[in-house]
Amino acid sequence: MERFINPFSDFGFKKIFGQEVSKRLLISFLNSLLEGEKEITDVTYMNPELLPEVAEGRGTIYDVYCTTTDDEPIIVEMQYKEQENFKERSLYYLSRAIAGQGEKGSNWRFKLHAVYGVFFMNFCFNETSKFRTDVILADRDTGGLFCDKLRQVFLELPRFNKSEAECNTNFDRWIYTLKNMETFKNIPFQPYMAVFKELEQITDIASMTKEERLRYDESIKIYRDNMAVMEFAVKNAKKEGIEEGMEKGIEVGMEKGIEVGKEEGKKEGKEEVARSMKSRGISVADIADITGLTPEEIAAL
Repeated sequence: MERFINPFSDFGFKKIFGQEVSKRLLISFLNSLLEGEKEITDVTYMNPELLPEVAEGRGTIYDVYCTTTDDEPIIVEMQYKEQENFKERSLYYLSRAIAGQGEKGSNWRFKLHAVYGVFFMNFCFNETSKFRTDVILADRDTGGLFCDKLRQVFLELPRFNKSEAECNTNFDRWIYTLKNMETFKNIPFQPYMAVFKELEQITDIASMTKEERLRYDESIKIYRDNMAVMEFAVKNAKKEGIEEGMEKGIEVGMEKGIEVGKEEGKKEGKEEVARSMKSRGISVADIADITGLTPEEIAAL
């Protein structure tokens, strides 16, 4: 039986990153993610459900929604199954956080705080081949930063394949630990990251209350059901792809065979003409010039 929770179930993700008692873990992760860019000293958790602008509108629910001491909103979400228009949806999330900063009255001058979106993904974008994609507002020609008020980080977990020994940064250590947590007997990297002692205590299944265990069991059931559906869809797509490929291969093969047959037929026709011309005593040079056959091919007839 696993000792630690699955961090990518809804319950597990929010237990690690979405509660006041464990916000040191969230701060540690965000600082490792944005190392060299900014230093976060504290976060304040916000209501994860933003009310729609109109009564009949659809609310927006995030896994973790917080602000820094600089009043910069940060959205952290775990998406464990592929979703249509996921990029657009993530942009919508951040746009709502930007629009929510608007102030009524004529004195407001559109002074905005930067908004960050961090998206854990248990699937991959087809058009990328790297684990981490950082999106900024930049000039298309120079690549230079145009505006620093919107920042997205997409983490494609299936593409992270580093071993424990290869994790030389705190960010790598975080991702490795989260991705492999269910297999551990003890949380690694504690000599490097003191906060991981707290992570070990918070994620230990044996330390849960009865109510927490019931909620976790329900959450992990939903997670595994979704993963099973995803695996079935992938296998089915591969099967259909193989069958389609075989059909296409047969079709292409038949077309190729017809073309080869035509070429062979043309050659046989030329050889028949060459034999007739040869029997009439026409020179090899003339036969070659008319039929396109080589002198060696004509001599063999």
